[in-house]
Amino acid sequence: MGAVKEFRTHGTEEFHDNELRPITSARLFSGHSETIAYPGRDQAERAFEEIIGNSPALESVLEQVERVASTDSTVLIQGETGTGKELIARAIHNISPRRGRALIKLNCAAIPLDLLESELFGHEKGAFTGAIAQKIGRFEMADKGTLFLDEVGDIPPALQPKLLRVLQEQQFERLGSGRTHQVDVRLIAATNRDLAGMVAQKEFRSDLYYRLNVFPIWVPPLRERLEDLPELVRHFIARFAAEEGKPIDGIDAEASAMLKRYTWPGNIRQLENAVFRAVVLADTAMLTVNEFPQIAAHVEGYAVTVPPAPAPKDPMPRFEGPVMLGESASTPTTIHVPLANGKDGIGIPVLSDSGDIRPLGAVEADMIRLAFGRYRGRMTEIARRLGIGRSTLYRKMREIGLESRPN
Repeated sequence: MGAVKEFRTHGTEEFHDNELRPITSARLFSGHSETIAYPGRDQAERAFEEIIGNSPALESVLEQVERVASTDSTVLIQGETGTGKELIARAIHNISPRRGRALIKLNCAAIPLDLLESELFGHEKGAFTGAIAQKIGRFEMADKGTLFLDEVGDIPPALQPKLLRVLQEQQFERLGSGRTHQVDVRLIAATNRDLAGMVAQKEFRSDLYYRLNVFPIWVPPLRERLEDLPELVRHFIARFAAEEGKPIDGIDAEASAMLKRYTWPGNIRQLENAVFRAVVLADTAMLTVNEFPQIAAHVEGYAVTVPPAPAPKDPMPRFEGPVMLGESASTPTTIHVPLANGKDGIGIPVLSDSGDIRPLGAVEADMIRLAFGRYRGRMTEIARRLGIGRSTLYRKMREIGLESRPN
């Protein structure tokens, strides 16, 4: 495959690709006897640019993507959590005739059951308690484009007939309205559940299953495409090292061998998180086994060596009444923060201008402000470094008038 590829997983947020520029290309399969062409020069390369790997298992998936993309067929993407099903859906849309239209996503497992129908089909003002305005549903938003329903196996049985109808007839009514809306939507669904087994257990309608399962694509777990792991690790190291501003050159042979022996139940999402943690922990230019303690604990023959904490360069200030005991008889105005690299740290004033001890709340407020700037508003990291919960951090920030920024 000529394109650089990566499975990058995302959260449950909705996305719109209605600003996608028309992309034109032709993609050649190396090692295959055929050429699958599309109008232009780089359409498929751009569609697959976020998908990393060249394993036969992944190549098989991408070949299916290219074959079904030019049709309007419903696609059912199946695979374990964290394998990159959403990226496959995005790739199908990006090389389809609908690529210039919207790609709308809805995670069916993330929406309360009593609101899912409204999210899919919309509602009129006054349709139910709390419906204070008209709402456009995802099917209307995706008209002439593509709708991606993630975790489709979580759609409740009571709602399945209405979904079946819109797939068959491309028609539906908003909640609280008798007017029928006609749409032209290409549906891509994804699930990590065994829908066939759910049909057998009467938990999922068989007619809806067959309507969804027109063109199934199975995304293999990471343990079945370990040939791609070194390239994925290199990509994540480069990405997170740049984001965190750390000079990480790569991973040593022992750590790389350990990662290949792990089974990766969380797949690429778990690998991504493991590499991020390793980059944050790293003190050298090469990642070692010590930066992957959670993985090493589950791979036989590997152990993590935790170096002893370095002794402080200077003894901590000790106070006995108003007099400081230590090397100097003078009272400090700041607390020294020694760093491993020998550079001076940043101090927090402990004395007021009048020479009195500052209130503990004022010192705490300065510490929160320092952490907020040091970790660039990343609330999870700030809370972890300060040793407090996120809710506590938000409360304290409100008390000192500090506005949070999204992670």
